[in-house]
Amino acid sequence: MWRAKQLWRKVCMETSVELQLLMEKWRLLLAGIIFQYIHGLAARGVHYLHRPGPTLQDLGFMILPELGKERGYISESLFTFVFVSFALWTFHPFVYHSKRFYTVLLWLRVLAFLVASQVLRIITFYSTQLPGPNYHCREGSELARLPAPKSVTEVLLINFPHGVIYGCGDLIFSSHMIFTLVFVLTYNKYGSKRFIKFLAWVIAIVQSLLIVASRKHYTVDIVVAWYTVNLVVFFIDKKLPEMPDRSSGSQPLLPLNVKEKDGKFREDHRKLLNGNTVDAADWRQRVQVNGKHGEDGNHIHSNSVVSGT
Repeated sequence: MWRAKQLWRKVCMETSVELQLLMEKWRLLLAGIIFQYIHGLAARGVHYLHRPGPTLQDLGFMILPELGKERGYISESLFTFVFVSFALWTFHPFVYHSKRFYTVLLWLRVLAFLVASQVLRIITFYSTQLPGPNYHCREGSELARLPAPKSVTEVLLINFPHGVIYGCGDLIFSSHMIFTLVFVLTYNKYGSKRFIKFLAWVIAIVQSLLIVASRKHYTVDIVVAWYTVNLVVFFIDKKLPEMPDRSSGSQPLLPLNVKEKDGKFREDHRKLLNGNTVDAADWRQRVQVNGKHGEDGNHIHSNSVVSGT
């Protein structure tokens, strides 16, 4: 019972911190989420331009046997596992003490990586439409060509999820690999388990092979995704303000509400935000700097955590 109460109190305090960050960053988060719809809309639009034709000569197709319609779900199942497991991991600071990041700030970075990669993807697959190699995109399939839309609503609704699963023409480069590589690179930087980092890269390689084997993409779509996404994450990550490492205990806290008069709550609040378990007496005295609370000796502003710097 005591452990349950302690866990509940930790979840509540972590939620209050994340809500403060969400209030500051919700516009950016919303913009990133909206762009996911725009990306889907662009992929749906290129399907109207798709013209089926002979499958292009491909080295991956020569090496890997085709999974076929009956076993094509294997690739999607692995991708679903990657997506769900990563999403759950980003919320682990609400429960576990080994927290190195704020969930809101982490998803801001992830969405920035995704949006930049997806913009490049939209440009490339609209530049040249290749004949889709998947079974439903080949000549003779009813899904290979889309009839002209009867209304704007038909386009805007994207025919979800049918239109997403059975899309054609959005080939170079793979959207599945964008998500997979962004997730793997993010965990590689902010995760703490070396074995999971190694396993994540292995899964990314297996995912690449399964996509080619299921004929959802040409091999070039996977190759381009590997170096494009890695370069995008490398350069965007350098431009974004670095997140505070909560496990180090060296980063400043979010400003505490002066109305919080309960000493025990304040102490727990400090420990939670800093990822620290030291006594309140060990904290260095804070000084006032331009109306902001910073730590003595380095004058770091307390609102730097909220801004992600």
